[in-house]
Amino acid sequence: MNVPMDISRRDFCERAILAATTALAAGGATNSLIATEPAPKRHVGPNEKLRVATIGVNGQGGAHLDEWRRLPNVDVVAICDCDPAAYAKVIGKFKDSAIQPAYVQDVRKLLEDKSIDAVSIATPNHWHALMSVWAMQAGKDVYIEKPCSHNVREGRVMTQWARKLGRICQMGVQSRSMTGMRSTLDFVHSGKIGKVSVAKAICFRRRGSIGMVDTPAPIPTDLDFDLWCGPAPKVVPIRKKLHYDWHWVGATGNGDLGNQNPHELDKARWGLGKQELPKRVLSIGGRLGYIDNGDVANSQVTFYEWDDALLISDVRGLDIKTKVTFGLKGVTPFDGASNLWYGTDGYVVAPNYSSGVAFDLDGNVIDKWSGGEYKAHFANFVKAILSRNHKDLHLDIEDGHLSSALAHLGNVSWRLGQEMTPGSRPKGWSDNKYIAETLSSFDEYTKENEVDFSKTKLAMGLELTIDPKTEFSTSDKANALFTREYRKGYVLPEVAS
Repeated sequence: MNVPMDISRRDFCERAILAATTALAAGGATNSLIATEPAPKRHVGPNEKLRVATIGVNGQGGAHLDEWRRLPNVDVVAICDCDPAAYAKVIGKFKDSAIQPAYVQDVRKLLEDKSIDAVSIATPNHWHALMSVWAMQAGKDVYIEKPCSHNVREGRVMTQWARKLGRICQMGVQSRSMTGMRSTLDFVHSGKIGKVSVAKAICFRRRGSIGMVDTPAPIPTDLDFDLWCGPAPKVVPIRKKLHYDWHWVGATGNGDLGNQNPHELDKARWGLGKQELPKRVLSIGGRLGYIDNGDVANSQVTFYEWDDALLISDVRGLDIKTKVTFGLKGVTPFDGASNLWYGTDGYVVAPNYSSGVAFDLDGNVIDKWSGGEYKAHFANFVKAILSRNHKDLHLDIEDGHLSSALAHLGNVSWRLGQEMTPGSRPKGWSDNKYIAETLSSFDEYTKENEVDFSKTKLAMGLELTIDPKTEFSTSDKANALFTREYRKGYVLPEVAS
């Protein structure tokens, strides 16, 4: 990304205001969406169905369509994707439906349709915030995939627009609505394992190399590449394919820390009860074990510290060859995506999105919970649309912002880091036993995968000091990466103060 590295907080604010003013003054199709006051909502009667459109259906958006179709009070009336082939791939889901969703290639055209009540968005991450804001300005409620944003600032802007315009905006971390997970978190908060001040967000998932080429990715036939790029630079990426592998390039994605781990970061923060950003952040990792066209870490541990709590994110994208239990008794070895909360009198493990198990300190099972389905999170969104109360949401956009920002903070720390000697430890952190055991386990993981650090470098991130009230760092270089430079015509509008 072309982001200046010497921006101060004052400059940041001035540029944000200028960007918003420019967007309002520029004219054109995008600015016809902008509303500065709450627009009247189409009244939905008790026997009338909500009219929903899904934007971005080449991946997770296909699952959105499945869940919408399972809800009796929803009609999917439109599908929007800049790639016509994505629409062709999913329209067969509706072959027996009374309503055949219309295809719209340009999101700006879709949002002009006043009959649409809500949209769900599953585009690449770099589009999430701008598309959500445009939709809210056009009078739509928004269900946005995780992470809700591509950088720290975007999530706060989304929250401000949702409040100003009275929109319902929910982030798609489906475990928030799983009955088993909600019961698990109720127990974490109950005090039955004592004070809980440490949590782990775990993502042990093998991610293969995207390959190494020196040629531009082929652009699918009929895809509108300008729309695909949106706020990002209009440059054809150097890699084997355009779709999906955007996750592993910083201009459009956020690595697995911002892909899978927002699910686990959200649950970890939820368990700790933290409703603000941490005060200190440090990330260690690298794109280890292979050389390819990706530029984000595939293996990365990140530490988040509040005055009275610690959250550890542990992302490992190579093989897990030795069982990892972190020395806990009774637990099934960690694999895939999972969570762990430490209390003074026990611990709780969530091995997936819908279940949890509580243990005492001797490893005896105290209680367990399970149950839930993805549909519940979409149904919760619909409930809040009908009530017009964002407090009915299980994952309102402000919570979505806080959890997504954790991923972004970790990536900022890592990007501003320096090469480190494997096995060395960060000063001021490693005396904590939970951090020490994580780093020791991570060292063993890299050894077992025979990582050659002369070829794929390990980096010690810059320690970030954050003011939770302003959501700025004391580092100007970090603050520059809390936002991005937006392409003309795709500038994220800020709420005027």
